[in-house]
Amino acid sequence: MTQVVAALIWAEDKFLICQRPAHKARGLLWEFVGGKVEPGESREQALIRECREELAVTVNVGQVFMEVTHAYPDLTVHLTLFHASIAEGTPQLLEHNDIRWITPAEIPQYEFCPADQAILARLMAP
Repeated sequence: MTQVVAALIWAEDKFLICQRPAHKARGLLWEFVGGKVEPGESREQALIRECREELAVTVNVGQVFMEVTHAYPDLTVHLTLFHASIAEGTPQLLEHNDIRWITPAEIPQYEFCPADQAILARLMAP
């Protein structure tokens, strides 16, 4: 099982989503910024590193919003989504195809990675 972390970053009533590069697995699907936890890293350290590598921002990591386990054909992930806030920097396209700020009501307009479905349902719940 692959340990994966991601950030739920809000700016007022919108949260940040990222579109995966076309050449990667699940290419062009939308996701939360994040990635794999490397050996020796805490989940929080991994999230800080991934946000720096992928968006050139430094984040403050908050509480866990939700944890999900999902089996893809090529790997099984245990995803921990943390509340996070940008402490420094402006998100830049270093790795992703696109980035957007969306409201929960706009979620259906985007095709997300399957592992994110339970999280998205919770975000859309009244």
